[in-house]
Amino acid sequence: MQAEQTAGDSTLAGIIRLVEQAQASRAPMARLADRWALGFLGVTLLIVGAAWLVSADPRRALAVLVVATPCPLILAVPVALIAGLSRAARAGVLVKSGAALELLGRVRVLLLDKTGTLTEGRVRLLETRPAGNMAPAELLRLAASLDQVSGHPVAIGLVEAARSAGLVLTIPEAVREEAGSGIAGRVGGRAVALGGAGFVAAHGWPDAGTAKDAQAPGALRVCVTVDGAPAGLLVLADPLRQDAAAMLATARAAGILRIVLLSGDRASVAEAVGARLGVDAVLAERSPAEKVAAVLREKPAGPVLMLGDGVNDAPALAAADIGVAMGARGAAASAEAADAVVLVDRIDRLAEAMRIARRVRGIALQGVVAGIGLSVLGMLAAAAGWLTPVQGAVLQEAIDVAVILDPLRGLRG
Repeated sequence: MQAEQTAGDSTLAGIIRLVEQAQASRAPMARLADRWALGFLGVTLLIVGAAWLVSADPRRALAVLVVATPCPLILAVPVALIAGLSRAARAGVLVKSGAALELLGRVRVLLLDKTGTLTEGRVRLLETRPAGNMAPAELLRLAASLDQVSGHPVAIGLVEAARSAGLVLTIPEAVREEAGSGIAGRVGGRAVALGGAGFVAAHGWPDAGTAKDAQAPGALRVCVTVDGAPAGLLVLADPLRQDAAAMLATARAAGILRIVLLSGDRASVAEAVGARLGVDAVLAERSPAEKVAAVLREKPAGPVLMLGDGVNDAPALAAADIGVAMGARGAAASAEAADAVVLVDRIDRLAEAMRIARRVRGIALQGVVAGIGLSVLGMLAAAAGWLTPVQGAVLQEAIDVAVILDPLRGLRG
C-alpha cells in the first residue's frame, strides 16, 4: 500500500470540517421557557409597581411577589420535555435535548437521504447480463473478486451474491477505486473494471451508456470490462423500506409541508424512488457540501429536518435545524452530528417521534398558559388586597403542584 495523501487531506477529514462549519453557523435553538420568561417578568414588575403606587401598602407588593411564581416556566416545560424524551426513547428514538424535541414538533420541511434511509441499505443482485462469450458466473466472479476490497454498498451486495452462488473469489491486485464512480484492478492476471458508464468508458467500453438492459425502475446498473473489452452488465437494486411510504404520509398529516429526496446516487435511480414515494422534489448526485447547500436553501420555508444514515450525510445533519440519524446500521459520524438518533431499523419511528414531540409541545404550552394565567390572577387578587402574603404562598404552592402533575401526561402515548 502507498499513501498518496495526508490524513488531513482525506475525504473523512473534509467531512469532519464540513460538520464543524455547519454546527458553528447554525443558530441556537430558543427554548420555549426562554421566550415566555421576559414577558412574565415584565407583567410581574408592572403589577407590583401598580399595587405599591395605588395602595402605598408594601404588604400588597410583597403578596404579589410571593404569588408571582415562575414555576409554569421553570417546571412545566422541563417536566413536559423530560416526559416527551422518555416517551420518544420508548418508541425507539433518542432525542439528545429538550430543545431538539421542541423543534421536532415544529418541523415544516423534511429532507431525506435515500440509501439506508428510505431503502433497506442492502443492495441485491437482480440480473447478470454477460456480453460476448463471457459466462454469467464468470462475470459475477470477476466483478465480486475485485469488489472485495471496496466498502461501497454495491460492492458488498455483489460479494454477497457471489458467495451465495458458491463462487470462489480471487484476491485482486493493483486496485484503484474512484469513490462513487468505479473500481479497477487485476483479478487472476486479467484487467477488470466496473462502475458507471462514465468510469468504464476509459477502460474499453466507450458507449456503455447506450447499452440496453432489463433494468427495473430504480435499479442500479454496473458496467464491467475485462481486458479492455465490454464484459457485461450487473443489475442491482436496494429495495425500499416497507414502511417508507406510510412514514411520509404520516409526516404530511403531522404538518410537514415539503418533502425532498436528497441523495448522492444517480439521478435516474433517485428520481424513480422519488416518483414511487411522491416526494415534492428530488436532488440527486449531491456531494456532502452540496447537501449542506440544499439544506440551507430550504430553511426559509420553515424549520428543516434532515434524515440520513451515512458519513456523507453528517454535514447536512449538522446544518439542518434538526438532524436525525438512522443509528441501527448507520455511520457513527452521522449519529454524532445529529440531534436525534433512530435506534431501531424502522423509519416509521421518526413519524412517531414527531407525533410525540407535537403532543408534548402542546402539553407544555397548555401548562405554561394555565400556570401563568393562574399566577396573573393571583397577583391581581394580591394587588387588590384579597390575598395576604401567607395566603399567596399557599396559592403559589398549589399552582406549582398543578404545573408539575399536568405535564406528566406526556408519558402516555
